[in-house]
Amino acid sequence: MAQVILDNLTKRWGDHTAVNNVSLLVPQGQLVAILGPSGCGKSTLLRLIAGLEEPSSGRVEINGQDVTKLSPSERQISMVFQSYALFPHLSVAENVIFGLKVRKVGRADRDARLKRVAELVELTPYLDRKPAQLSGGQRQRVALARAIIAEQPVCLMDEPLSNLDAQLRHEMRVEIRALQQRLGMTMVYVTHDQTEAMTMADLVVLMRNGGIEQAGAPADIYNQPATSFVASFVGAPPMNLVPDGNIVRGIRPEHIRLGAGDDGDIARSGKITAVEYMGADTIVTVLTGQTHRVSMRLPGASALRSGDALDFHWKPQDESQFDTSGRRLVTSRPASG
Repeated sequence: MAQVILDNLTKRWGDHTAVNNVSLLVPQGQLVAILGPSGCGKSTLLRLIAGLEEPSSGRVEINGQDVTKLSPSERQISMVFQSYALFPHLSVAENVIFGLKVRKVGRADRDARLKRVAELVELTPYLDRKPAQLSGGQRQRVALARAIIAEQPVCLMDEPLSNLDAQLRHEMRVEIRALQQRLGMTMVYVTHDQTEAMTMADLVVLMRNGGIEQAGAPADIYNQPATSFVASFVGAPPMNLVPDGNIVRGIRPEHIRLGAGDDGDIARSGKITAVEYMGADTIVTVLTGQTHRVSMRLPGASALRSGDALDFHWKPQDESQFDTSGRRLVTSRPASG
């Protein structure tokens, strides 16, 4: 397997900078999730790694080799796209081995690889079917099998689960992560879905406006956001950002407690605007002042109702603090939470 190094990578189209001076190390054998909102540059960054776009400046290194000027076929990568990109007139087996046939891999080797990969992704009973006869999850397995069978050291994935329903996305998240760990693949996985990034990745890279806002382990991103943007992007509900003079207090919904609290606690009050029962817990949203809303996560069901007045508090050690520009001021919580 191989590591990937991005060195001051930049991509411009005219006056628009899609990727701005990005430097990143993707460690060998790890799954790195590139996360961010639409238009942040994450897919463009993946295309630069793949060789589908030429950088305006900077370089890409894969497995110790500068591949910046090489074509995609010379970069020792495989790719899985948002679209399954399957040939409708070919069987599952023919779709999976198509790339091997193009590279003139021998028949015996193709057959052996197909048998092994089909068992790995549980496609053996479907090898003679056409893509139209498969479910969405099965088609995505075909796309995965096609990437795995190439036996390349680096696999790039561009929002591969966005076309699936919620249940299938969960199942495929588990399958992809298990496959990546079992095979020891180096994987770069682009997604706008924070759940995918946080549950699958060894390293999460959160992008904003073409640059990296923060890169770290999922627990570090969640517990120690480097900026208020990271705090407000990661989490469901996200971290509450409460202005207080020259600072902004950041507090996760699960760290807020009911009541006025003890001396030294941060106390607030307001009126409940929403109560959302989620089964294992309840999300209560409170309006403080004229416009500011704070969400809290309470265990189980709650007797609280919209319109009720409510006092709540949190411990200072549970909060993050940011200056008015959004930069983190203090680190109060350990990364492990």
